[in-house]
Amino acid sequence: MNKLMYFFFFFRRTFLAVGEDVCLILEFQMKCHLILSPSLVLFFFFFSFLGNTDKSMNITNYSIVSEFVLLGLCTSRPMQHFLLSCSTILYISIVLGNLLVVFIVIFDLRLHSPMYLLLANLSFIDLCLSTLTVPKMISDLYSGQNTISFQGCVFQIFMLHVLGGSEMVLLIAMAFDRYLAICKPLHYLTIMSPRMCILLLVGAWIIGVIHSVAQLAFVVHLHFCCPNKIDSFYCDLPRFIKLSCRDTFKMEFIVTANSGFISMGTFLLLIFSYIFILVTVWKHSSNDLSKALFTLSAHITVVVLFFGPTIFIYVWPFPTVPVDKFLAVLDFLVTPILNPAIYTLRNKDMKMAMRRLNSQLLSLRKI
Repeated sequence: MNKLMYFFFFFRRTFLAVGEDVCLILEFQMKCHLILSPSLVLFFFFFSFLGNTDKSMNITNYSIVSEFVLLGLCTSRPMQHFLLSCSTILYISIVLGNLLVVFIVIFDLRLHSPMYLLLANLSFIDLCLSTLTVPKMISDLYSGQNTISFQGCVFQIFMLHVLGGSEMVLLIAMAFDRYLAICKPLHYLTIMSPRMCILLLVGAWIIGVIHSVAQLAFVVHLHFCCPNKIDSFYCDLPRFIKLSCRDTFKMEFIVTANSGFISMGTFLLLIFSYIFILVTVWKHSSNDLSKALFTLSAHITVVVLFFGPTIFIYVWPFPTVPVDKFLAVLDFLVTPILNPAIYTLRNKDMKMAMRRLNSQLLSLRKI
């Protein structure tokens, strides 16, 4: 009885699919005013039947994927040991550096200003981005078990886009803050009030969540079957989509339009805004141009480091796996270290705050 029901639904699905294709053929004939011979119609009918039969069989052969295999950065065991040592050192530096920035901004009352509040949130997001991927990579390099559950992979993709979208908005807010501080210093404290800072931060996180939900909304209905191997050390949406059993061309285009074009547009907006600030300063006083350039150079460096890999991964039409892996390492291991280094070593207020913190710690040790 079960076999009869199976064949009934199988031929029903195939018959309906073929009927739809025949309707398309007849519509094509009417629109183009062509007279198709009966043999030609039967030819299309036959191959349509085979194609839809194959699709029906593929539907029945879908297997539920419970986990994915991360191929990592390399397969050589000595090289994996070297990468394990380097990534561990870099991750410890990321945690210490970004936590240092966050704690200094929180506990030093002189740094309770809009710029440093935004900077502390940037360090927090960088720390979260690295923590989302690097500990898993370190664990895989140590144990050799490079698997991740389906739910874990989806969660990683969701949080990556939440944090990435939030950081994009945060960098725009930091550019807006510098514009007001340099071009409209008299109105700076009025516009960048504590209420405005909170609204910017909350808005950044809300937009990040909306962006991530919009990305995953297009892929939740995808079916996954073998192979289940991701050629990377973390789950990323483009490679995740490629593992689907369906034709993913439209889905890849949507991802590119959503992430790639948004990244490119935001990057160009930030670059043009910094150029506009420099031109405005140069028109008012050419002597202040070097000071403004020194102040903005740190912001421009952070923007380039963040958006460079993102644009290449999501916009570049001919991705290559080695380049993508190198850019991913740059994004999760190098950039989060450079951000606190750039803002602390080039900022006098941060240096003074670190000295005050150091002196307070030394005084506590004497007691």
